[in-house]
Amino acid sequence: MEKEENCSIVELNRLKFFPIMMFAIVMGLSGITIVFEKAHEMYGFPSVIGTGLLILDSLVFIIIALVYASKNVKYFSEVKKEFNHPIRINFFATTSISLLLLSVAYHPLSIDVAYYTFIVGTAIQTFLTFYTISFWINKNLELHHSNPAWFIPIVGNVLVPVAGVGFIDNNFLMYYFSIGMFFWIILTAILINRIIFHHQLAGKFIPTLFIFIAPPAVAFIAYVKINGMQFDMFASTLYNLALFFTFLLLFMYKNFLNLKFFISWWAFTFPLTAVTIASMLAHKLTGIAIYSYFAYFFMALASLVILFVIYKTLAHMLEGKICIEE
Repeated sequence: MEKEENCSIVELNRLKFFPIMMFAIVMGLSGITIVFEKAHEMYGFPSVIGTGLLILDSLVFIIIALVYASKNVKYFSEVKKEFNHPIRINFFATTSISLLLLSVAYHPLSIDVAYYTFIVGTAIQTFLTFYTISFWINKNLELHHSNPAWFIPIVGNVLVPVAGVGFIDNNFLMYYFSIGMFFWIILTAILINRIIFHHQLAGKFIPTLFIFIAPPAVAFIAYVKINGMQFDMFASTLYNLALFFTFLLLFMYKNFLNLKFFISWWAFTFPLTAVTIASMLAHKLTGIAIYSYFAYFFMALASLVILFVIYKTLAHMLEGKICIEE
């Protein structure tokens, strides 16, 4: 009887420490789902891969959303604490980004599901953008609080046009694109200053360096869709910046070899899928062969990274090392 009570306490504590950053798993799975949907469309990959991944992605989102909703009911003070944490506040945008990515992923199968998911995701993203930026302004944040995860609520704004083209007017979508671009430039300057001239990032945040890839990659996709699928000089600039940050981080591979596993490893995944999709789109628009080579390379790399991170996540779950107090 006593053993059963102890197990029950452990399970409740796991719920108490279930982190908002778990939604980053959905971001990675959604990204690779869209990659294989585009690979089916452009390169003749079997459609069953994308469909199967979409089912898995949807189930994972529902499970994580239900678990976090349960945490909100039973441990509201812990959720409130996360919502007012100088670092974790940025991860709440993974919820809206997950919905926006699911909208993109569902678009080939169900316009209705894609539309309503887009509306809900955009509404949440709008609130979180105002809340997060006002939080940055009103709180006395220290420089060491800054890290690449600050890009997450900004990437969400640039993602709205990617999901929203065809649903609402492009002038409305430009509102979100403008916000995302403005704060991307500002945060890049802040974070480059922090990384170069101040203390190094904590080990758990080293994987978030990959988030540097996401803003230019997603911005490229958004800009091209809003601008009538034109690969002009600005589009080329955005895509090449995404390539630069990708190759820079691959060049720095030794920084990532001996890292201890954290859920933040999922930060590797979505940016890699974003630059993969951007490369596919660049190849589609220009017909330049090297962009297709980049697309295949990044698709293989993203798939391997996601499989590895899934393995590490499941292994740590079985060992009881997930959702514990820090």
